[in-house]
Amino acid sequence: QVQLVESGGGLVQPGESLRLSCAVRGVTVDDYAIGWFRQAPGKEREGVSCISSRDGKIYWPESKKGRFTISRGYAKNLVYLQMNSLKPEDTAKYFCAADRSSQCSANSDRYDYWGQGTQVTGSS
Repeated sequence: QVQLVESGGGLVQPGESLRLSCAVRGVTVDDYAIGWFRQAPGKEREGVSCISSRDGKIYWPESKKGRFTISRGYAKNLVYLQMNSLKPEDTAKYFCAADRSSQCSANSDRYDYWGQGTQVTGSS
């Protein structure tokens, strides 16, 4: 059974950093593309970053470059999302997802497995 469990969310002040973790159970991160998405109240789910096992490349929207970094912890089957210089508009529930095709996509429908999410709240 495949399970993804996110952790590391919390309440942050503007400019602070957080590192989110996605623990992947039941499969190895080597075989899947792992993406991070977020969803704010009343808004659509949007892609934040993704790391592909097929080519090892990292994908993210231009708007997230420079502040968000995705990485893998092979020994622990973890995927991290380091978020720096957080802003109030980064407030959302953050989810990790796994795509068995091992290819990254901004289309959330492509992903086969999802975690329950972890809440990040930026104070203003």
